[in-house]
Amino acid sequence: MDTTTQNCAVIILAAGKGTRMRSALPKVMHRLAGQPMIAHVLSACAPLQPQAVVTVLGPGMESVKETARKAYPASQFALQREQKGTGDAVRAGMEALPDFDGEVLVVYGDTPLLTPDTLNTLLQRKKEQGACVALLGMRPSDPTGYGRLVMQKADYVERIVECRDATAAEKALPWVWGGGMAFNAEFLRRGLSGLTPSARTQEYYLTALVEMAAAEGEPALMVPMGVEEAMGINTRAQLAEAEAVMQQRLRARAQAEGATLVDPASVFLAADTKLGQDVVVQPFVTFGPGVVIGDGAEIRSFSHIEGAHVGADAVIGPFARLRPGTVLDAEVHVGNFVELKQTQVARGAKINHLSYVGDAEIGEAVNIGAGTITCNYDGLHKHRTVIGAHAFIGSNTSLVAPVAVGEGAVIGAGSVITEDVPADALAVERSGQQVKPGGAKRLRERRRES
Repeated sequence: MDTTTQNCAVIILAAGKGTRMRSALPKVMHRLAGQPMIAHVLSACAPLQPQAVVTVLGPGMESVKETARKAYPASQFALQREQKGTGDAVRAGMEALPDFDGEVLVVYGDTPLLTPDTLNTLLQRKKEQGACVALLGMRPSDPTGYGRLVMQKADYVERIVECRDATAAEKALPWVWGGGMAFNAEFLRRGLSGLTPSARTQEYYLTALVEMAAAEGEPALMVPMGVEEAMGINTRAQLAEAEAVMQQRLRARAQAEGATLVDPASVFLAADTKLGQDVVVQPFVTFGPGVVIGDGAEIRSFSHIEGAHVGADAVIGPFARLRPGTVLDAEVHVGNFVELKQTQVARGAKINHLSYVGDAEIGEAVNIGAGTITCNYDGLHKHRTVIGAHAFIGSNTSLVAPVAVGEGAVIGAGSVITEDVPADALAVERSGQQVKPGGAKRLRERRRES
């Protein structure tokens, strides 16, 4: 994507409350593929290398500001104090760009399916045609609810008519507005200063600038886009529809980059999931944010991985859970019903059954038996467990942190280890076994009598 000749700024409209979501969250904070909507929009804008990105917020949207800064550290912000329409929101955004003199791209914070290629095409076509205004248009199979594009000649828009205001003839028009616009900064400032409120709603509409440009002999250039990219999210149902589209994209990308998804429809990926070449993902696996899987690893069914790095040729699952801070080297095995958290596991180690290992460092070729637990929390603080290379931890062992097990040490099954174990030592901690002949029979009799 060639962006070297662009001189653009971006305004993202994100002040809407999203009342139809029925949520305490701002609408653009609802998640899609593990990331808030606003983060997806910022990711789509970043490859354009804009000189400025201004997100327009409503009062009390500190969570959006914090998320935007994480997604795009150079983010700027503007405040729309009252909901007075899109024109008013863009006016607030332009106040953050007092000296900018280039292309201003306006997009919506609730359209997370926009792609960098589409936005770049909009700007490039606008520049090639020398247009004052350019906008995205599409031809959906059902145009209900979309503003119709009234065009006197192909690709040039005279005005946008809201669906509810359109005549029968206008509703029959095939092209509708896709939600993105690009303006010359000089025209945008002048147009915004001349906007008047709608008689019906008393709001200022950005779309009125299209008719204003046409009246000056500069009809807006229409640039076609894919229908799915324009999908705006106003309800939980639409959020689910957008999630389905995003997952299809992510699965296709993973397959194109060399991963095998045995049943793609049952695998859920985060937007930043990285799967190496020849990774095999079995059905019903979920990846949360921050996951990197090395080449040749196998992720078996019903596993959940978030914030973890998995080394090459590792085998995970089935029914494994890797929580944030987990880092596995090559050829590690993590088996069924094993949970890891904030744990580093060196090459070739095995934790194959029914174990919880948290806040730990596991050495090379360690074998951890079934039912092992690192007791990392004392009710107030977390503590670490360190296990040296080639150690063997017997089944049903409790390692009470802070504790260290030396290289080559062996821990007997059923032990509760509260003190450090030296290298190559054998540690066993159990009470002596007692056998009382006939004791079970006497116990049952006492219970019956009581």
